[in-house]
Amino acid sequence: MARDSQAALVALNRFGFGARGGASGDLINAASDPRGFVKAELTRPNGVLLEAPGLQSAPQLGQAVFAYQDQVKQAREAAAKAGAPTEAPLQAPADQRPGPRRNLSLNAVATEIAGQMAEAKPGNNKPADNMAKPDTMQPNAAAPPAAKPAPQPLNVIQKTFRAEALARLQRATLVECGFTERLVVFWSNHFCISASKGELARIWAGAFEREAIRPHVLGRFADMLKAVEQHPAMLFFLDNQQSLGPDSRAGQNRKRGLNENLAREIMELHTLGVGGGYTQDDVTSLARIITGWTFAGRQGQLGAPGSFVFNVNAHQPGPQMLLGKTYEPTGLAQGEAALADIARHPSTASFIATKFVRHFVADDPPPALVARLRDVFIKTDGDLKALATALVDSDEAWKAPLTKMRSPYDFLVASGRLLARVPEDPGAYLNNLNLLGQPLWSPAGPNGFADTSAAWAAPEGIKLRLDIAAQMGARLGPNIDPLDLLEFAAADAASIETRRTIERAESRQQALALLLMSPEMQRR
Repeated sequence: MARDSQAALVALNRFGFGARGGASGDLINAASDPRGFVKAELTRPNGVLLEAPGLQSAPQLGQAVFAYQDQVKQAREAAAKAGAPTEAPLQAPADQRPGPRRNLSLNAVATEIAGQMAEAKPGNNKPADNMAKPDTMQPNAAAPPAAKPAPQPLNVIQKTFRAEALARLQRATLVECGFTERLVVFWSNHFCISASKGELARIWAGAFEREAIRPHVLGRFADMLKAVEQHPAMLFFLDNQQSLGPDSRAGQNRKRGLNENLAREIMELHTLGVGGGYTQDDVTSLARIITGWTFAGRQGQLGAPGSFVFNVNAHQPGPQMLLGKTYEPTGLAQGEAALADIARHPSTASFIATKFVRHFVADDPPPALVARLRDVFIKTDGDLKALATALVDSDEAWKAPLTKMRSPYDFLVASGRLLARVPEDPGAYLNNLNLLGQPLWSPAGPNGFADTSAAWAAPEGIKLRLDIAAQMGARLGPNIDPLDLLEFAAADAASIETRRTIERAESRQQALALLLMSPEMQRR
């Protein structure tokens, strides 16, 4: 069978995280049967699950947080009695907001990298002519740097977050194609929570993905929807534990009512989509239906602390009308029946198909492909493996040019794969994701991170990627032949411009940085 390097590039970049370096042979394997190479991962559903030593369940992690919070409280109370100052809590890094889009020019990148490499050369640290002499008084002269305080040991929340991040990054780096991992990333962003919500959200972020997303990536949408909306992380993120039926026993006693956050996002962001045929009355009805969906607190009165529970005392009694259908008062089953019907709604099929194609194929999804995937979703009752298979089988997915900009996460994982470097510590990845505006599991809102090229091709974002590529080049370039890496990444599918630019680089360090900034590495 003839080998098709261009189709192999599409297989690895559009559907996966790019080729691995070393002796993987990913591009050669994909070139022999590109569609078969991608679909092979769909036949291994257990391969989507993620288990690693030390990773715990949501209830176990919830109990760990409650115990940690009790310890902190006791320590602060003891410090207050002794008159000692207490430490301020750590603040999560602020999100980087993308600006206007800029086209990616490899020649411009080469010029900028050359300047950075020149500045970094030994001997280029001579003072400029206009700098003041050492014995001249200078205004606002910087004081000698103070000694850095000893780093504080990580608490259980930080340790857990880093362990979850490392397990995810290692899986993405090692997996053959990466299609199922890309599906995990897509669905995790679709049903996103934000780790910046608070300590529970941060410690639960990885468990949420492992427990509510991964088991259903190749299963049914309705099952994933139920798992997501009943997971403690989602209930906490969208405040459903605060929602009380106005006529429930708890609502009457506490004089509190509905919180519509979860109901609104279920309809607007998770299923039907804006313009999907629902009204504000439907949002309110769904909010009433899912009152009582909560998680057990630290006292464990309703169940194991940190586990999903249905609190009948908080549930709004009586039948509810939703999307023209009456749901009888059957307690927990009332909400589960409503979710099952919403999952099968035609608007949900259209919304999911459009978003799916936008993520994998083009910012402007081809209407014919969207319609075909919508029909597959409806006919198979939301079979997500069938949806993914239909995408890979479509001609549009292979003919569309590779113009979508990789997200920061995709870019960093693709770079690690090509360099054959399996992360042993997540710190560098987490720091760079913060820097590039895509902090792991921490979008700014419930709509997740943007999924269009314009969001990630802003001038400041490109400059930051360039800085990271230059750092990788300076650190790893001397021991790597970038032209060999180009063969692993694209072979004869690489553009003439990319190949010539790398060949003309002033050093291996610069050549590696240029390769990482090339369209073959930045586009999918």
